[in-house]
Formats: sequence, C-alpha cells, structure tokens
Amino acid sequence: MHVVATAGHVDHGKSALVEALTGTHPDRLVEERRRGLTIELGYCWTEWPEAGEVAFVDVPGHERFLTTMLAGIGPVPAALLVVAADDPWMPQAAEHLAALDAIGVRHAVVAVSRSDLADPAPAVARATAEVAATGLAGALVLPVSARTGAGIDALRAALSAMVTALPRPDPAADVRLWVDRRFTVRGAGTVVTGTLAAGTVRRGDGLALGDTVLRVREVQALGRDRDEVSGVARVALNVTGRTDDLARGSVLVTPGAWHHTSVVDVRWSGTGEPPTAPVLHVGAADLPVRFRPLGAGLARLSLERPLPLRIGDRALLRDPGRRQVWRVDVLDPDPPRLRRRGAAARRAGQLAGADGTPRLADELARRGIARADRLQQLGVPLTDGDHLAAGPWLVDPAVARALADRLPGLVEQHARSHPLDPAVPLSVLAGRLRLPTPDLVRALVRPPLRVVDGRVLGPGSPGLPAPVRASVDEVLRGLADAPFAAPTADRLRELRLDERALGAAERSGLLRRLGPGIVLAPDAVDRAVELLRGLEQPFTTSAARERLATTRRVALPLLDHLDRAGRTRRLADDRREVVR
Repeated sequence: MHVVATAGHVDHGKSALVEALTGTHPDRLVEERRRGLTIELGYCWTEWPEAGEVAFVDVPGHERFLTTMLAGIGPVPAALLVVAADDPWMPQAAEHLAALDAIGVRHAVVAVSRSDLADPAPAVARATAEVAATGLAGALVLPVSARTGAGIDALRAALSAMVTALPRPDPAADVRLWVDRRFTVRGAGTVVTGTLAAGTVRRGDGLALGDTVLRVREVQALGRDRDEVSGVARVALNVTGRTDDLARGSVLVTPGAWHHTSVVDVRWSGTGEPPTAPVLHVGAADLPVRFRPLGAGLARLSLERPLPLRIGDRALLRDPGRRQVWRVDVLDPDPPRLRRRGAAARRAGQLAGADGTPRLADELARRGIARADRLQQLGVPLTDGDHLAAGPWLVDPAVARALADRLPGLVEQHARSHPLDPAVPLSVLAGRLRLPTPDLVRALVRPPLRVVDGRVLGPGSPGLPAPVRASVDEVLRGLADAPFAAPTADRLRELRLDERALGAAERSGLLRRLGPGIVLAPDAVDRAVELLRGLEQPFTTSAARERLATTRRVALPLLDHLDRAGRTRRLADDRREVVR
C-alpha cells in the first residue's frame, strides 16, 4: 500500500481532486459537506494498475485547523500539494509547503487546480519557484481540473510514478503508530486510526501506550479486515485494555522497543530563533515544549509529556503567534543532564558533528559507556567495531583504554594500603572508576593484572607480612602429620592469626578455611575425598570422623563443604556417599 497526504490552502480543491482520483469524497462529517471545507482528517483510497493500493489522507486547509493538518501529514512519506489557478499564492499554501519541507517530506506532486477557471501558467510558475526553494525541489507541477477532468490522467500517472519510487520500509521494524483519530464502534469498542510508517501489526499483537499494553483485537486497512498489515499503510485497529488515555497524538509502539523521553537534544533550522515556548509537532502529536539554546543551531527541548523518539526523527517547531515553523532533527533522545556552568556550551561541542544519522561509533564516542538495549531503543544499529563489550554494556575504545590504564595504579594503591588483602574486589574498582557494573572491570583487566575469585591482583602485590607467613607455616607444619587436626581457636590466637589474617592466607592459596576458626592445608579436601572413598558406601558421620582421624568440630564443616561442592551426597537417613 502507498499513502499520500494532501496539502494546500482552504478551498483550493483538495477534496475534489481526491474524489476525482479515487471516486470517493473524503469528507466524513455533515458539517464538512455543509460548509464545503475539510475540518477533520479524511481518508479514501483506490487501486491503480501501475501502483497497487493508494490511500489518501485529506487534510484541512483552513489556518484554524493547521494542527489537524500537521497530524495528518506527520507520518506520511509523500504529498499532493494543491494550489488554485484562479487564486494568488496563499498564506496557507506557503505554510503547508514549509511544514512539508520541515518534517522531511521529499516526494511530492503539485497540482494547479481549477485550471478551467483561469490560465494556470502564472500559478504553475509561482508554485514551481516556491517548491524549488525547498527540499521538494524538482516536484512535478501539473495543471488539472476536477470539474472537467482535464489533467487528471496525467496527475494519476505522476502520483503512480512517485509512490512506486518510494523506498520500501522494513516490515520487521519496530512499530510506532501515531494515532490521528480515535472513536468507538458499538459492539467492537475502541478503534484508532493512523499511518503505519514501518513494521507489521497483526491481530492479537500487544502494543504499548506508555506503560500500558493494549491488545489488537482486529486489524483493518482500506475498509477490509486483515490478519496483518505492514507499513507504509493506513490502518484501523480495534484495541482492548485500558484505553482511557487514547486520543489523537497518542503513540502505540512495540513493547520494550522504544525509549520514551521528555528531554531531547535537536538541531533546528529556519528563519530567526524559535521562541522559548513553541509547539512541537511530531508524527500526529502536538505539544508545548521549552526551548533552550545550546549553541548555533542546537537546542534542548523539554517536552510536556514523554514521546517515543529516535535519533534521526524529523519534527517541526511552530510559533502559533507568528505562523512560523522551524525544522527539527532529533540528535539525542536520551541526553545527559546539564548541571554545571558552561555545560550547554560543552554539550554543543559534543553535538557539533551530529547530523541525525545513528552510528554506533559516534554514539559511544559521545556517551563513553552505554547499554546495547538502550542504544537499540534510540535507533542505533549494533554494528561491529573496536569497542569493548561486556554483557549488555558497550564502551568506547578510547574510554576503555583510559580506564584500563588506571587499573594498575588503583590495584597497587590498594595493595599498599591493605597488605593482608592485596587483591581488590571488582565491585570496589567499579565504584572507583564510576562504572555501572563489576563485569566491566573484569573486561578491562589486562596482564600482568589478573582476576582471582572476583578480585584483581597485581604482579607486584606484596605477599603476606613476615610474621603472618611465619604463623601460617607453623600451622602447616602441625597439619603435615595430622592433616585433619585443625588448630584450635586458642592455638590460632597464640599464633596471632585472626580472621583477617586467615582470609589473607586463604586468598594467597596457603590455607583452606572451612568455617570461622577452622583451617586446613589447601589439599585437605582432595585428600579427604580419597580417604572417604575407601569406606563402605554409604557411610555415617562417625565413620568419616574416625577415617579422617579428626573431631566433630572439624568433620561436620568438612562434610558440609564436600556436600556443597558436589564431592559427596547426603542421603535421607543422614548418611553420605562419595560421588563417583
């Protein structure tokens, strides 16, 4: 399906042209037909052999309904601009053309209507000149008459050629449907309509409205029920759930795929600077925003409510008082806070080279560290590169090198301050480097640093202090002849081995602790398994104690340790067996 929006001054024949092209009049309301002007968005469609299904969104031309017009053209990729041969170039034609240019519509055909009432040549020349000054330069300008049918075939051919040349959107893309109409159907419930720009909506899908997920009960396009519809398409969705907040300007999206933001950094262009409180038009939404300049052509917008925006989105700012619009390109929908003096200028420097194209290397260079899922929500493709990846986190290569260069100094500093505990926990280093997770520290460790049991140890880390090492050696000599006769608490106190010293000895690989105050040689566990394997299986705790020539004080924690390590299995009758 292809979707085209109309644009142009009030009473220049937009609806009449759409009717001539489709055979259906787009005005739905009695008031519209009585007054002869479009008030709400109108829709009608046709099928052409050259192009297939073509839907038209007919928008109001009166200045009082500009917001409605912008809601209709916001998500649409192509336009039919209508100007009248028997009228001069009108303010609404200029405003509509400026709006099309600002929101990034680059495919259009211009129809000079009512050519049967006046010589169309002056209007064709003026329209050609006006369009040439915008991003729609080169658009065909054709004289037509809906009343006589003159030029309608040529207009249809031009529109067919335009829509068939449009790039095809990705049917697997994340859905973002800007709601431009909401109504209730008796027996069905809530129905919303909109232009699906990309992605696919299926019957039974869940679509998120903020934090609420609504279920799509039925899908309809061009008046027919469908199992699924892919963009670009005009769709009507019958949705169920908490629909109280649904209205024109609401957005239905693939759950979890979008970042909803109320602060966004943008590049703007246009004549003069926007006011501090303009209106933002994006998709079918319009809302007041606060405009804060950052630098030349750069600004931060604070939105009245969160919207799902991505890098590269195109929108416009409008000053209703001056009837002026500015183009806006979204550069960052998830910007950092501006807290210190000069932060706005520094932020402008970071964004100076941004052009609204989402690139992974550029985003990591600006952010330093970012979650992969958040970048995807912002529309950044996760391409290969020389960045560092650790779980869900990605780190800019320059930032990764700088962090890795700091690690040896931090480890050495810790070792000097903690001679009994020279290895630094990953979590401590994460805090000192201001990293969101210890996993990033693990990924930054390079030789000669090494990670042992969740701690980082350096090559020059001092060993145990001489008095502690002498006491540990004394314990090991006592265990040489009786490997399971762990020293008593009194003996450990006599040797001045407190829990801190014992922990340092264990981390150095000299002792193995089974519990508070109970230490054995490092190989005691393996030796115990071999001795217990010689018992008749299964065995009792008493038999194990006798086999190991030790006391219950040592046997019980040792057996518990073997159970937890999977070396032995405890049975229902409190006996155990060695796991083969």
